[in-house]
Amino acid sequence: MRNVPMRPGTGLHRPRRDRHHGLAGIAGIRSWPCMRAGVVIMRRVLIHLAACAMLAASTLAAAQSHRPDVILRYGFERAAAGPFSDAEAARFLAQASFGPTLADIAHLRAIGYEAWLDEQFAQPVSTQVPYLDWVNSVAGDSVTDNTRLEIWTINALGTPDPSRGMARPTDQLRQRMAFALSEIFVVSYKNGTLIYQPWALASWYDMLAQDAFGNYRTLLEDVTLHPAMGIYLTHLGNQKANPALNIRPDENYAREVMQLFSIGLVRLNPDGTPLLVNGQPQPTYDQSTVRGLAAVLTGWNWNNAGCGPGSYVCCTASTYTYCGPYNDYDRPVWRLPMQPIEAFHDNTSPKQLTVYPGVALPNGVLAPGGDAQAELGAALDNLSNHPNVGPFIALRLIQRFVTSNPTPAYVQRVAAAFADNGSGVRGDLKATLRAILLDPEARFGQWTNAARFGKLREPLIRNTHVWRALDATSPSARVVTLTPYPGIEDWYGQGPLRSPSVFNFFRPDYRAHGEIDLLGLASPEFQIVSDTYAVGTANRLFSVSFCWYRNGGSYDGSCWADNYGGSRTLHLELGRDSALADSDPGSLIDRYNLLFLSGQMSPYMRQALLARLNAIDGNHRARLRIQHALYLILNSPEYVVQK
Repeated sequence: MRNVPMRPGTGLHRPRRDRHHGLAGIAGIRSWPCMRAGVVIMRRVLIHLAACAMLAASTLAAAQSHRPDVILRYGFERAAAGPFSDAEAARFLAQASFGPTLADIAHLRAIGYEAWLDEQFAQPVSTQVPYLDWVNSVAGDSVTDNTRLEIWTINALGTPDPSRGMARPTDQLRQRMAFALSEIFVVSYKNGTLIYQPWALASWYDMLAQDAFGNYRTLLEDVTLHPAMGIYLTHLGNQKANPALNIRPDENYAREVMQLFSIGLVRLNPDGTPLLVNGQPQPTYDQSTVRGLAAVLTGWNWNNAGCGPGSYVCCTASTYTYCGPYNDYDRPVWRLPMQPIEAFHDNTSPKQLTVYPGVALPNGVLAPGGDAQAELGAALDNLSNHPNVGPFIALRLIQRFVTSNPTPAYVQRVAAAFADNGSGVRGDLKATLRAILLDPEARFGQWTNAARFGKLREPLIRNTHVWRALDATSPSARVVTLTPYPGIEDWYGQGPLRSPSVFNFFRPDYRAHGEIDLLGLASPEFQIVSDTYAVGTANRLFSVSFCWYRNGGSYDGSCWADNYGGSRTLHLELGRDSALADSDPGSLIDRYNLLFLSGQMSPYMRQALLARLNAIDGNHRARLRIQHALYLILNSPEYVVQK
């Protein structure tokens, strides 16, 4: 290892990334050289114990939580009537937001689940594009994809937004829903064009946020016509067939919109289980369907707003193959839906679309003669009315918010809300989300379905959770990014709109090798739990806990925070808990049990933590107790697996 600078006054070397510096926190952050053995231990502990915790019923946690009494007293049908305790409120917020705060818990207790949802549905949407514009024009700074990550962080945490006069974003549920949708309807900057287009990706995310509480059919059309998706899945500039020139319609988006965004590969029962005929699953589409939908998608190209001399070439019948801005930086057209050029749309051939009971199109065939907009509308209607869509979307959203292995009955109840919001409207995402969060299984599943219930927390959610719980802010209100190193996905295995492919960071049906696979359980997030990412996340949480903090407004910080982020580095507020940590570490643990584990900490874990904190004495013991408590809790299997 090469020599690296020693931070003045700490006695610690600034470690290189490959030294896994975060592990030293367990030993009191006294000796960086002790870390090599710790790396191997932490790798095995985080991966093995988290898997075991996901499979086990939390019997010890039962002693801490009074859920059985609540079930007996109020019944499952009154799941939406709560919360009946601070722990219930914290657990709901862990599912519905980027992490609970003490103020949020108190507010939810005061108004209840239903009123909280109504309140969140009414919050104004927090967007990203205006922030990029502000950074570019007012702040006089260059805009990169890290700038987009900056506003993603501000919106997710609800920290003061300097582009809006330090107003705090208040739409936690909408932002969490947009994040969930971004992992279903995937666009990524890992694309030769989009990597240079932060405005395009910010506009894409804003579209997801705007549509988060709208209708699925509207969302599906907005997704289809956004130029970021047109570039990513290559249907922008799609042309009708011309055999003489060996031109065939691009089938990329046609295939993925069915497989990943709407109906999946096999027909489903209303409860999300495969529909079997003679014991065999039935495909939802075949190659003729792909060709038919690809033909529908011909003739769509860049919007012409802003085109012309001195700008970029307008899209017409004569310029279709070379029009548009492509790599031009920050063209407003990146934010506008694609438009049709009829000369390149196939309106002469019949198009085979999906077939299902009650399909509006005769045998699922779209007759020729329609223009591009009309045919697109008919094709999207055909998809959005498919009986698969409800259970398909229900399962994926349940996995993002609540649990990786919902019971078929849970999926069916949510799919029913998708099919009919109670007023005869299909595809109401607001009603769908309400059904997900207020379902008895969401509220009581850790008891009624203990062996299968729960999900591994995503690395980004673990980070936002601690930042929100301890009111993280930066001195300047700007935030440098989610990590001190470029490429947050290289540390965590994920980053907002930075998926390695259209299949997201992890598959919804992924099964981790070993006992999880043998039991037939899905464990999507485990697909990114490798040695590298497990340790990288632990290292990041070490930095968050031990390096970047403030005390009552004084940004104390340590390690190398100022060297990389300066006034844009997020710092945890440790002052709030200092008195408690100094005089009553048991109560500090109870507070963090509420904030991070929703009151489900086992007696064994509490006892072990208390022994560790009581052993910390001397100067700065209050701060060190807080930091050790945070680091050990945030890397514990009981926390990492959300129950």
